[in-house]
Amino acid sequence: MPQSSRERMPVQEQGSAVVEFIFLSLLLMVPLVYFIITVGQVQGGSFAVVGAADQAAKVYVAQPDAASGRAAAEQAVQLALADYGQPAGNARIDTSCQPADCLAPGSAVTVTVHLTVPLPFVPFNDALHLNASQLSASATQLVGRFR
Repeated sequence: MPQSSRERMPVQEQGSAVVEFIFLSLLLMVPLVYFIITVGQVQGGSFAVVGAADQAAKVYVAQPDAASGRAAAEQAVQLALADYGQPAGNARIDTSCQPADCLAPGSAVTVTVHLTVPLPFVPFNDALHLNASQLSASATQLVGRFR
């Protein structure tokens, strides 16, 4: 009767693959999970800047003057970024108007929001400046003729 391969193996070579399996799965799974978390942070940041730019442009044109428009736009950006879990300190807002008078009827107000998305779970990231991505989005809103 033929012997199975298990019966023919010397005792020293018999063992369990549990250690190798755990080591290889950790070696492969930890970077994969970190990559997925990082991509999620970047995707959340991209949603945040698009929403923030859109809302900032809308509230800017609804204000009576440029100073209150700028303040309302900054507040809208902070709120939109907070909704997506992004720190407002990593964002910068640029506003431009065509023609130069921002709230003249028919003028176009463009708000651009820039956001730096840091790498997740990195200690001392303020000192190291390790960023996952630099994102920006713009939105343009026309000032109505009949205000």
